Amino acid sequence: MNNLEALSSIARLSDNVVRVLGQNPGKFTLQGTNTYIIGKRNPYVLVDTAEGREEYIAVLESALRETAVSSNTDEPHISDIILSHWHQDHVRGLPSVLALLRRLWDEREHTGPFEPPRLHKFPIPAGTFSPKYQVLSSVIDHLLVGSFTPTVDGKPLHDLTDFQQFMNLRVLHTPGHTIDSICLYIPDDEALYTADSVLGQGTAVFEDLSRYISSLRKMLDFGKDPQTPYPYRRLYPGHGPVVEDGEQVISTYIRHRIEREDQIIALLRSPNQTTWTTWSLVSKIYSAYPESLWLPAAHSVDLHLKKLEKDGVVNRLGGADEHTNWGLTLKL
Repeated sequence: MNNLEALSSIARLSDNVVRVLGQNPGKFTLQGTNTYIIGKRNPYVLVDTAEGREEYIAVLESALRETAVSSNTDEPHISDIILSHWHQDHVRGLPSVLALLRRLWDEREHTGPFEPPRLHKFPIPAGTFSPKYQVLSSVIDHLLVGSFTPTVDGKPLHDLTDFQQFMNLRVLHTPGHTIDSICLYIPDDEALYTADSVLGQGTAVFEDLSRYISSLRKMLDFGKDPQTPYPYRRLYPGHGPVVEDGEQVISTYIRHRIEREDQIIALLRSPNQTTWTTWSLVSKIYSAYPESLWLPAAHSVDLHLKKLEKDGVVNRLGGADEHTNWGLTLKL
């Protein structure tokens, strides 16, 4: 990768934030995973580490050498790394990033010892287990001793908490996309980093619709509450371009989900059919779309049905996959 290609993947969004693309474009990652260097001078905070492609490390190095300001040679380039959630395109680059930071330090003239960065993440709740969470565990297990600064009791990850003041940032726990998803309020930019909860283009996927809608409303309330000094205009998403009218886009996300829920309920009320499967609902709702889009749509519809089941609106007559029969229980 030449310097011109590297710089095209780097964007200074403000005096305080530089965006670095993860070099992993795709159907679900759009132009690639956005990672962010936050701060006016070193040591910086790095948000997310992409998925570990060598091309990303070259771009991040260019960003740290040429775009970021390193005014103190006795301070590392990065003091803290925040992982927004466990998905591999946000965490698998961690070992390579840590190796880069050590190499950059060793190449500089300095008087003090190297202080490796602290790693931060909102914890997955105790007792929650799924094989998918091993993605992050496997990354952490392969980190070299001395490449990061552990907690006082030796844990590799420093736990983030909801509404925590972290340096000049505010942490907001926003589950739904994943159980551990967070947003970060960046006051200097009047911006909210939204990770994968709100994207720069299109709509986001989610694991739990009830939590997801609650988190969207939480994000909206966070910026609107006149009693708190957290106004934001812009969104810095985990994928896609900067969103300039953040509140409007979040409101649109909420409205879209409510409209889809109303559409599902209307079909379930149809007098001509008493039971439905997820797939039969998809075939009606998405009849105007190519069938290649129906499978991801089925996942979304099924999550809507699970929310409605939790709300006591529908009852399940069959199993738990897309062929499940659903019936409607109307509230009096």
